[in-house]
Amino acid sequence: MKNNKQKNQNQSRRQFVQQTAMATGAFLTVPMGVERMANVHGEQKLKLALVGCGGRGSGAAVQALTADENVELVAMADAFADRVDRSLKGIQEHFEGQKKIDVKEKNRFVGFDAYKKAIDLADVVILTTPPGFRPYHFEYAIANGKHVFMEKPVATDPVGIRKVLETAKIAKAKKLNVVVGLQRHYQSKYIDLKQRIDSGAIGQIRSGQVYWNDAGVWVKARQAGQSELEYQMRNWYYFNWLCGDHILEQHIHNIDVANWFIGDYPISAQGMGGRQVRNGKDHGEIFDHHFVEFTYANGAVIASQCRHIPGTMRRVDEVFQGTQGTVEIGKGEITNLNGESTYKYPSRDSEDPNPYQVEHDRLFASIRSGGVIADAENGAKSTLTAILGRMATYTGKKITFEEALNSELHLMPEEVTWNSTPPSLPDADGNYPIPTPGKTKMI
Repeated sequence: MKNNKQKNQNQSRRQFVQQTAMATGAFLTVPMGVERMANVHGEQKLKLALVGCGGRGSGAAVQALTADENVELVAMADAFADRVDRSLKGIQEHFEGQKKIDVKEKNRFVGFDAYKKAIDLADVVILTTPPGFRPYHFEYAIANGKHVFMEKPVATDPVGIRKVLETAKIAKAKKLNVVVGLQRHYQSKYIDLKQRIDSGAIGQIRSGQVYWNDAGVWVKARQAGQSELEYQMRNWYYFNWLCGDHILEQHIHNIDVANWFIGDYPISAQGMGGRQVRNGKDHGEIFDHHFVEFTYANGAVIASQCRHIPGTMRRVDEVFQGTQGTVEIGKGEITNLNGESTYKYPSRDSEDPNPYQVEHDRLFASIRSGGVIADAENGAKSTLTAILGRMATYTGKKITFEEALNSELHLMPEEVTWNSTPPSLPDADGNYPIPTPGKTKMI
């Protein structure tokens, strides 16, 4: 029954959300006061706010509303009114006939300060704007005592990472739940294989390969009458202050799995990358391919590759070689040093619970039970790992994790208004400055 229900949810989500960007949730047993216990147990209605009303935010709102019988969407915020309207319409259609949505017109907030107004009205907030804004939205939510689901990556620069790490400490002190959308930590196959690796199924991991190679994502063409800021906000994937490049926005998933399975974060990175095919004016300033070697303290080296080029090999996967064997996560298989299969994950992904839904199920169950999920620190450090990789490919230099963590690189302005000038501007021909290995400096 549960699997059938989940399949229906998966199908509805695919129909509703056209584009979705693809830390085990750490439960901490924390004593709570009687008053707070009353607030999380029983039948109290939890009010939900959505900040960032694109496809991923809309999908996350549907999953949050599905996760708990007594949660209600009460507020929405986005830089653009049309995105709020489109998102609300889709969510309403998904829950037609159910009392899950009460977003009054006065609680549909638009603009760069809209997030504060929406967060103020909620108990639980979903943060799914372009990731450059995430550290500031997260800081405000935690400062005001809200439980949080936030998408990865959690920042686009080291200054933002440090803000998230500091806010994560405050969230723990306040006993607030924070789930980060690195959903492989909530996926049955990954959890099963991780437990087996921890039990010594392949010995100590010495090397690995992680991949996010595909044809690329959407492009939003410049429209007549748009300001430079609106154009970049609409086409946010291609500007580093907003997105951080695809090594960060997508490939973070695979990089995070490497960190998780090794049980550490790398000490250094070196690599290469560039723009060979995706190099038009609407492609902003990001690369279309990156290759990075991440070196860990125990000597393990992970080869990381991501590519957005049509007509090339597609692969999204992780493979690790240990002293006694290999695990290939896509296949769900462990082999020994002779290449003989010693374990095969028994289920297909389509039969397992949807990890995107499980994230929210776990979040709301923890809120109700008085537990605490603390994903933010790992989310920040895996985000920083991807930023480290970007620094290495942009500069062509070997860069340490500590250098990246302490870098003063600050891509995202502290405050953005519609009168702001974007950090990256085109030249007279409409072309944006592109990082050049050997010349670009990132520290």
